[in-house]
Amino acid sequence: MITKLDFIGIPSQDADRSRAFYIDTLGLTPDEHSKYEFWVGETCFSIWEPEKAGFPFAQQKNAHLALHVDDVEAAKAELSAKGVEFHLDTFDTGVCHMALFNDPDGNDLMLHHRYAPPATQSEGREADG
Repeated sequence: MITKLDFIGIPSQDADRSRAFYIDTLGLTPDEHSKYEFWVGETCFSIWEPEKAGFPFAQQKNAHLALHVDDVEAAKAELSAKGVEFHLDTFDTGVCHMALFNDPDGNDLMLHHRYAPPATQSEGREADG
């Protein structure tokens, strides 16, 4: 029934500031048809201001959007030079590297690189018991 993810809504209190961060700082591709949309691969990020629609603003927390990079440490260094502050050290889960940070509104984001192939379904079932 569900075949793909069409877009991610990014809550903001200042859409222009968020747009600058996602495009100028992170280097995401702006949509040619919409000022407040940009692209990460085939996924559209859409900035919206909940308060302008009558909803309270709430940061997106604890569901870090995992932004793929080929080299987490290199990307982290580049973004740190642009003023992005990272939480903790880059960590290694045994299958991927992750570095956590926030956008200007405090929404949770991460740089992510999976270096180990995913287990096959049969391997996963055997490991589960």
